Amino acid sequence: MSATGAPRSGVRGPAKVTAMADADIGVIGGSGFYSFLDDVTEITVATPYGRPSDSVFLGEIAGRQVAFLPRHGRDHRLPPHRINYRANLWALRSLGVRQVLGPCAVGGLRPEYGPGTLLVPDQLVDRTKARVQTYFDGEPLPGPASSDATESGGGTKWSGRVPNVVHLSFADPYCPAGRRAALTAARGRDWEPVDGGTLVVIEGPRFSTRAESRWHAAQGWSVVGMTGHPEAVLARELSLCYTSLTLVTDLDAGAETGDGVSHEEVLEVFAQNVGRLREVLFDTVAALPETTARDCPCVDAHGGLDLGIELP
Repeated sequence: MSATGAPRSGVRGPAKVTAMADADIGVIGGSGFYSFLDDVTEITVATPYGRPSDSVFLGEIAGRQVAFLPRHGRDHRLPPHRINYRANLWALRSLGVRQVLGPCAVGGLRPEYGPGTLLVPDQLVDRTKARVQTYFDGEPLPGPASSDATESGGGTKWSGRVPNVVHLSFADPYCPAGRRAALTAARGRDWEPVDGGTLVVIEGPRFSTRAESRWHAAQGWSVVGMTGHPEAVLARELSLCYTSLTLVTDLDAGAETGDGVSHEEVLEVFAQNVGRLREVLFDTVAALPETTARDCPCVDAHGGLDLGIELP
């Protein structure tokens, strides 16, 4: 879910992407994660896959340049199944981002994972139904999203190019270095995280039935959400490190005996914890390795395969 909170007055107006507008770390989340920074620049980025969810907001944390992208749009206008995940990840990479943090709200599938639990998953199950989840589909790239497109993001450089059909390993969907950084950051804030677990991603926007929820739990899965996929796999296809930080806002329908989860409940619990989560995110940013020092498997995800297109 998107965090609440309006950007501070110090946020600058939109600007076209330039060579100076770059970052090496991306955070896909709500405005609550960047609105408290002192100096934030808002920019627009065009991609060959259409427009991202919103502008990208550039700021600095612990000396690191960070690009924040509101997953649902700053006004939460996009439901999970309508988010342009391909454009979002492409836009971040075009700005120089090579490591991505993806905080999200989830439901707990076990009684011990109640509201306020922070779980850093190490596995993912896809239960979505209608989302495009690859860049390598053998279809020509449609070209720039608008006349404002630039070579760095979505210009004519890619228009009409045809990516090859490519099959990548996705056995371990999350970056091990990113997970270590997130776990260490949470413990440093006296918020003991759950180390590992499986995030099952459903199509949404509705919540699960009790039968679905009980089935998810019976498989041994840990938490359920609506936005962690296809973000992770698209990041892998772009050789980006991707780390998910899941905040439990409710017990899912099969793990409780009341009337079931409500949207209002999710927003309330997320708002209560967004400050803690922001602190953990910022500490994680500081702990991530420098881009040139990455030595995780994400860096060489393609293994020398011919992609058919040049990545931004």
